[in-house]
Amino acid sequence: MKTSISPEKREQFNPEDVIEHAKETKYQGFFKINEYHISHKLFNGGFSKVLTREIFERGDAVVLVPYDPVNDAVVLLEQFRPGVIRSGEYPWLLEFVAGMFDEGESAAEVAVREAKEEANLDIKEEELVPVLKYFSSPGGMSEHIHIYAARTDSSNVGGVYGLEEEGEDIRVHVFSRTQALQLLEKGKINNAATIIGLQWLALNYQKLQTSWQS
Repeated sequence: MKTSISPEKREQFNPEDVIEHAKETKYQGFFKINEYHISHKLFNGGFSKVLTREIFERGDAVVLVPYDPVNDAVVLLEQFRPGVIRSGEYPWLLEFVAGMFDEGESAAEVAVREAKEEANLDIKEEELVPVLKYFSSPGGMSEHIHIYAARTDSSNVGGVYGLEEEGEDIRVHVFSRTQALQLLEKGKINNAATIIGLQWLALNYQKLQTSWQS
């Protein structure tokens, strides 16, 4: 039998409706994998059986969309990503500025720090525009992504940056918004955060131009 529910009434559960019976760290390196034994309330009543799930505890991250409203351009980074190797596709990806939280950092502080480290961009916290937050792969990973946009002057942007101690080798590009969307349409931009950021920009760039030029 088909059922429907209004968006306002959809959230019938709360975090207390999940029972954590046990948790064990199975791997601890640069990242961590925890094994959870959990049960949760069911839509039709009662509780599920105890489920065993391994969760990749990658930590949370921030993505920054640097947009130049005057030149209608975006700043994208090119860097090697080992997670692409298995697919056989080209592993130097075009991405937005991004980075993980350090201890005690706010999302805005991460955005400002990573912009400088990865692209030599000077961004002010008070000028960041919150875009959205999302879970990158919640079936098996706890990572929560925070996306911001920031006004950028792309006139003299370019070069190779990154922290040597972190093995970063990052080439900075400036593309017109139209060029970036064409790359997305052709499948040349193929990582989730950058796809989401560009699609948001496609819908909102005029609002940014109006807001930042006033």
